[in-house]
This record gives sequence, C-alpha cells and structure tokens, in this order.
Amino acid sequence: MIRHIVMFRFKPEATEDERAGLHAMLRALPAQISEIVEFESGADVVRRPRSFDLALVASYADLEALARYTDHPAHIPVVERSRQICEQVVSVDYEY
Repeated sequence: MIRHIVMFRFKPEATEDERAGLHAMLRALPAQISEIVEFESGADVVRRPRSFDLALVASYADLEALARYTDHPAHIPVVERSRQICEQVVSVDYEY
C-alpha cells in the first residue's frame, strides 16, 4: 500500500470561499477515482506559524494506482486550482 500525504498553505489573499472550494474539490475525489482506497482531509485547527492550512491523507494499492490517480481527469483541476490559491504545496508518498 502507498500512503499519499499532501499539505496546502494558502496565499494570504485566498478567501474563505476559495479555501472551502478547494477542500470540497478534494473531498469529491474518492467518488470519482476508483484507485483511492482510503481518503481523509481536514483544515488545520492549531494555526501556528509553521502549520499548513489543509491536508489530505490517502491510500492506494501500489505505485501504479497512485500514478493513475495523479493523471486522472478528475484530479487535474484540483492541482490547477491549488496552484492558483496556494503559496506552497508539499507531499510525501511512502509504502506501508
């Protein structure tokens, strides 16, 4: 299994509606992409200077499934939107 973790730091000018919109786009992915085995996401509640604003944790059967997810037509608009309203996006993928 592959665990995929992504954290988003919004641009200061990103509105609450824009932030909520990206989160809604993320939450919609499991219904659209069969490769997703497990999925959760949430907004940061601590809000420290080092904190990111939003995170997702997802699982995939293997690296091939992760690659299909990455290239899936439903995933591409989420990536594009995050580039518009986030100043930083980081990720890590590991086998477990």
